[in-house]
Amino acid sequence: MTASLEGRAAIVTGAGSGVGRASALRFAQEGARVVCADIDLAGAKETSRLVEAAGGTAFAVACDVSREDDVVAAIAATVERYGQLDIMFNNAGIPTPRLGAKLEDHSVAEFDRLTAVNLRSVFLGSKYAVLQFKKQGSGGVILNTGSVAGIVAWGGAAYGATKGGVHQLTRSVAIEGAPFGIRANAICPAGMPATNFMTTGGLPDDADAREATTRAVGASHPLGRPITAEDCAQAAVFLVSDQSANVTGILLPVDGGYVAR
Repeated sequence: MTASLEGRAAIVTGAGSGVGRASALRFAQEGARVVCADIDLAGAKETSRLVEAAGGTAFAVACDVSREDDVVAAIAATVERYGQLDIMFNNAGIPTPRLGAKLEDHSVAEFDRLTAVNLRSVFLGSKYAVLQFKKQGSGGVILNTGSVAGIVAWGGAAYGATKGGVHQLTRSVAIEGAPFGIRANAICPAGMPATNFMTTGGLPDDADAREATTRAVGASHPLGRPITAEDCAQAAVFLVSDQSANVTGILLPVDGGYVAR
């Protein structure tokens, strides 16, 4: 622990599992007071419990990130409990409902859901964080979870389009927010078979299948390893802390070298 986030108030969406849970734990280890937001309140409460068991400070809120009222309420709860908002990590997202599905395999309803959860949520989280940061007058940090699928044609056209939107929104918010001391960046993970992203995307969920998927995903990265939630959490800590005080508008691949080819 380096206390690089000492006293900061941070919302982490999708905190009930995966990158969100790992990031909530790392933020708390660095001294942040964390709000664990998730549509799965039980998962968010478990993450909050893990943070507190490790000596950190956290509480959980139910939040459907695609709903404006839920996002506004999560920020209001943070300010009420902690007196401020310093970090907004728009992390929650969903994969294409069938990994490997082509553009024409998606229904309009599936595309609308991908857009609502992956892109509208970042718009809402960023908008209301910016309003709160400006009200406080002390700047703030927005971090978004993008994807290598928004940089190269990987992961499916519909899903990649939502992440490409996240990337462009990140860059634009960075420029608009700069005069107010507001930074905005994105992490862009590659394949993460150890999270629930793969099973949510329709892949088999048994030990043999997970092992085979892990090997295959790792082999697709030049460094030879799959990406873990902890890899993303480490990158997230850097981008929301003062270690990156002069870094804004970047899309940081956490991808084992995948997009460098």
